[in-house]
Amino acid sequence: MARKRHTDEDALRLLREIEVHLASGLDVAEACRKAGISDATYYTWRKKFGGMGRSQLSQMRALEKENQRLKRIVAELELDKLILKESLDFLKPKA
Repeated sequence: MARKRHTDEDALRLLREIEVHLASGLDVAEACRKAGISDATYYTWRKKFGGMGRSQLSQMRALEKENQRLKRIVAELELDKLILKESLDFLKPKA
């Protein structure tokens, strides 16, 4: 069976759909089957997106993007620091 890739919005929509099925009395396995995902996927999504709305999802994405940008900056600064340290060691007179 081919793997499906669901977007985060799809995951939120399916989680809400499953919650409706659960509220109507179905068990988790049956509700997941109706939504077309496995129960392991349901639990993974519930752990990641549980209780999250669309606005919170976009905020989480923005924070992840900012975090990536800051990590890149730190890596570049660390590289600059190592280059400067190396050049300082090279320029130091050896006595």
